[in-house]
Formats: sequence, structure tokens, C-alpha cells
Amino acid sequence: MKKSSTVLVSPEEMEKQKQFSELVYAKTLEFAAERGRKPLAFVRTFGCQMNEHDSEKISGMLEQMGYGFCDGFDEADLIIMNTCCVRENAEEKVFGHVGSLKGLKREKPWLVTAVCGCMTEQPHIVEEIKKKYKNVDLVFGTHNLHRLPELLYRVIDGGVRVYETSRTDNEVAEGVPVKRCGNIHAWVTVMYGCDNYCTYCIVPYVRGHERSRRPEDILAEVKELCALGYKEITLLGQNVNSYGKDLDGGMDFAALLRLICENTPIPRIRFMTSHPKDISDRLIGVMAEFPQICNQLHLPVQSGSTELLKRMNRHYTREQYLETVKKVRAVNPGISLTTDIIVGFPGETDENFEDTLSLVEEVRFDQAYTFIYSKREGTPAAKYPDQVPEEVVKERFDRLLALQNRISREINDRFDGAVVEVLCEGLSKTNIERYTGRTEGNKIVNFTSPENVTGRTVKVKIDNVQTWSLEGSLLEIIS
Repeated sequence: MKKSSTVLVSPEEMEKQKQFSELVYAKTLEFAAERGRKPLAFVRTFGCQMNEHDSEKISGMLEQMGYGFCDGFDEADLIIMNTCCVRENAEEKVFGHVGSLKGLKREKPWLVTAVCGCMTEQPHIVEEIKKKYKNVDLVFGTHNLHRLPELLYRVIDGGVRVYETSRTDNEVAEGVPVKRCGNIHAWVTVMYGCDNYCTYCIVPYVRGHERSRRPEDILAEVKELCALGYKEITLLGQNVNSYGKDLDGGMDFAALLRLICENTPIPRIRFMTSHPKDISDRLIGVMAEFPQICNQLHLPVQSGSTELLKRMNRHYTREQYLETVKKVRAVNPGISLTTDIIVGFPGETDENFEDTLSLVEEVRFDQAYTFIYSKREGTPAAKYPDQVPEEVVKERFDRLLALQNRISREINDRFDGAVVEVLCEGLSKTNIERYTGRTEGNKIVNFTSPENVTGRTVKVKIDNVQTWSLEGSLLEIIS
């Protein structure tokens, strides 16, 4: 058994942050006395579900410190951009926003601007912010999120620019307040970091080594969410299948799922992301055993070519991936499978790409998140000499997209006239005359209902099928 290397941030450190939170709160009271209102914060999130949940924690700390919230840059007294660095265009968007705030900073000298998240764990990015963006007051990394009260106080009390991206790869902070975006679905982080070092991916370098939360802390969080009326949780990790490798006691991800299912009444459980090399027979069995675990699996393949998978350092072959899919479908015949695919990885030949197309045709994913390869400084693949020409990549990307769109539509066509169970999330953002929700297979369903069924599980009759969604009408309220 591997000796546990993960430690909790000390109670003394968390108490220290609580004291700084109270100091910032006093500052927000002063602000309110001068201007007749609370200071307003705007948190802009870029990137993955982990970033979204990090932003919920940032918002929780800000609320505790006396901040209100607004919906845009112009109204804000504090702007925090929680960033992503997985692809180059995400970084370009952030720098575009940061640059556009220079004028706003001149208009409102008291405005505090901060950049945090994965981008700021890269030293060259921090240096660029220091040199080119003097309007940024605070920079902090993913490892320092729980220290926001202290860092923010240093900015607003001392009037100084603060840069804090020190690495604490083995720490997990518990007890950080969370302001959740909704009251039906909730993110629950089960582990941080990644040890896989895929050659194209920057995440291990910015998120650090894998650290698992203690199962008792995860269970307590899920129980609290159940008590608050949440109906669905998604367990998050860069690779949830690695959960528990750094803990004593033999707890793995399959055992964690069993623990949650047997000890909480949560109706729906999802999880992401699963690395194909680590998915176990135990996990496949637990998914089939407990109806609370949604009949859906996100299993990123990245490429259908064994040659490219080796260059990507994915640690499985095409054949092994297909065997895993076969095992999953043997015990979950109707499971909804989704994936990630990279097009244009360095050295990708026509034959390699055809392997990807044939795998997509063979597996028939419900949905595929397709990405054009983005060179990331500091990763091995960025130094590979055989980069694929842009026009070739675009042609391949369009072909893959067309294939997956056809398959997704063919799969959805099977639902025409069917009755499905839907957890209603509220009114549709694109049509306020319809409600929207998801099946346990994560199909988006827009439907009509004579009454408000937000937060309810309902039966819906499907009468119209789209490539990415289903449409229908309410038949019955289940719970």
C-alpha cells in the first residue's frame, strides 16, 4: 500500500484565512458606508468544470467577506478572471479582457482586478502580466485559492500588487465556503491534480500531482447537499479513476461510489473525467449495480490510432480502448458514451486520422467533444517537429464533425416517440415557454408543461428530435 502523501491544509492556516476574511469584511463595510451599497464582485470563468467549481469557492469566500455580485465588468468593484490554459485561444481571450479593463480602471481607481487559475501557474504568463498589464492588482494560482482572503486584504489595505503562485502539490484545503450556481445540480471535487503527463497536456504542470480528498469529507459534503435538496451531483477530478492511490485504507473510486450510494439518498450521480487506462472492472460493476449512478460515461479516447496514442503517452492501445467499451456495454447496454478527440496532433498521418474515423464509427458515441491540437509551451508535444499543416487539420476536423453529427442524430432518432425520465433544471434559456432538463444519459430535453416542474423528476413524451437535443411534452410528475 502506497503511503499517503496528501495532507490537509492545517487548521491554523484555515483559521488565519478566516481572520483575514473578517478584516476584508470590515473594509467592505467601510465601502458601503461611503457609497451606500455593498462592493460588487464579478467572477468570470474560463475552462472546465473544475474551474467552474473553483469559481463557486471564490464566490463563497467573497460572499463571506461582504461582497455582493453583479453580471458584468462595468458594474464591478472587484473583477476576478478564473482562467484556463488548455488551449491557446482561452489564454488569448483572457488577455483580451484584461487589456480592455485598462480604461475601466482609470474611471474607477478603486477597482481591483485579479487573474487566477491555471494560466497563472505558468511563470511566463505571470511575467507577461507583470510587464504588460499594470491594471492587474492580484495574481494567484490554483494552489492558493483558499488564501484569497489574505491576498485580497494585502491588495486593498496596502495598495500593492500581489503575485502568489507558490506550489503546494500535496495539500488539500477543506472548509472553503462555496456559493453554488444552482440548487438542483452540484459539483463535488473528489481529487485534484494529474500524474498522467499526456504529451499534449499542460494540466499536470499547472494543477500539480494527484491529491485525493478523504472519503469522509466527500461523504459529508454529499450528505449536506442532500439535506439542502440537491438532486444531482457530479464528482470531479482530472482523472477520477485514480482516486485513492495516495490514501491509506484501500479506498478506490469504485469503493467511493459505493460509499456514497449506500450512505446518501442523492438521486443522481455523475462523474468525470475517466482515463481509459485506469477504468476497472470494479468500477464498471458498481455503475451497473447502483441505479443512482447515471447510465452515462465520458471516456476520452483522443485518437483512434495506437501509434498516436503512444506518442500522446496515453498508456492504452486502440484495441484496449475498444475492449473497455465492450466491457462497459456488456453490463450497461443502453449506456450513453461521450468522448474527447484531438485532431491534428503532431505527426498525425492520413492513416492515423482514418483510424480515428473508423473508431468513431465503430463505437458510435452519443457525443464527441472535438478539438484542434493546440501547442502548449512546456509540454513535450510542443517540441515535436512534425506539426500538421493548418489547412489539413481543418479539413480533417470538418470530416470528423460531420461524421459525429450524423451518428449523434441517428442515436437521437431512436428517441422519437419514446417516454424518458427528465430532471427539470428550469426554464429554457432560449425559449421561456419551455422547460429544460436532462435524462440520466445526459440528453438535453426541452419540453412543455402546464406547471412549474423545476427540480422535479418527470416523464416526457418525445415528439421532435434534434442532433443535440430532444423536444417533447410533460406526461407525468414522478417526484
